[in-house]
Amino acid sequence: MKSPPRTLLIVDDAPENLTILGELLRPEFRVRATRSGKNVLRIATSDPRPDLILLDVMMPDLNGFQVFELLRASPATQAIPVMFITAMGGIEAELRGFEVGAVDYITKPFVPAIVLARVRTQLELKQARDILKDQNAWLEAEVNRRMRDNELIQTVAIRALAHLAETRDPETGNHILRTQGYVQELALGLRDHARFRATLHDRYIDMLTRSAPLHDIGKVGIPDAILRKPGPLDGVEWAIMQTHARLGAEAIELAERDAEQPVEFLTLAKEIARWHHERWDGSGYPDHRAGEAIPVSARLMAVADVFDALTSRRVYKAPLTHDQARTLIVQGSGTQFDPDVVEVFQGCFESFCTISDCHHDPQGQG
Repeated sequence: MKSPPRTLLIVDDAPENLTILGELLRPEFRVRATRSGKNVLRIATSDPRPDLILLDVMMPDLNGFQVFELLRASPATQAIPVMFITAMGGIEAELRGFEVGAVDYITKPFVPAIVLARVRTQLELKQARDILKDQNAWLEAEVNRRMRDNELIQTVAIRALAHLAETRDPETGNHILRTQGYVQELALGLRDHARFRATLHDRYIDMLTRSAPLHDIGKVGIPDAILRKPGPLDGVEWAIMQTHARLGAEAIELAERDAEQPVEFLTLAKEIARWHHERWDGSGYPDHRAGEAIPVSARLMAVADVFDALTSRRVYKAPLTHDQARTLIVQGSGTQFDPDVVEVFQGCFESFCTISDCHHDPQGQG
């Protein structure tokens, strides 16, 4: 199927110039014309839209440079190439035309064959630019699609692994959804804080939120007799339970080794799994890290995890109210938790309550 002819817009206040150019160009192109610079923007935004504009410089209402500025200021016309055709000779006039962004500059009286050749050249260049633009747009869309697919696969894989751990411990209920929401709220609240600004950028927060559900993945390695015990653990059992932090981190590290290149969310997931039970004063487990030695990701998860544990029902305890849990977390500021994280927790406490209510456990669970 033959392509429609390319469209040209000729702008010149002299009727004889419009006639000459029209007769020259119409055998090969679709030609639109106007004698007024004031009409250019309206014509250029109506169909058929021009692929190239031949613009006179010296006109009585708006001169060519003024018209050019209007074209470039409008998103609908700023990409249309413009050739200046003018009686203004001299290097300075020609240089100004190129400086403002014209693709070519032809002086009158013009040689018809030269005008035709230059028009063809500019249209070919525009066609090439349009093809490249379309290809780039397609590539960008394809990259975005594949990134979304990868992110979806990551999210599904994370949820599947988290739910695998959850099936071993039926009392956790919607724990992973709630803690994921809590962590995101804390991260968003801290991203402008001087201590956290360099770490908590948008990409990090996104990865952190997606990684959070893997914090208890190590529980798959804890015996059922301990994990499902309907009551408090004794000393030996508690020591075994504490190994879930190390087991989770080691399992994620094995997954990292199988990857051909570093996977950002796995790095955060490993940090969270291993160190979310560390305490600010160094009395936590498994490595007795303290203060800034605890990764930011794990510090945020520590508050999220404890709040959820306090407000959830267990066979050996009733849930605390949100306010009671808040009081205990505030009391742990500077000993169990990073004080700045606790301060932000207080600021977004209502959001925590909303997340808790939205993802509450079914009756008899959690």
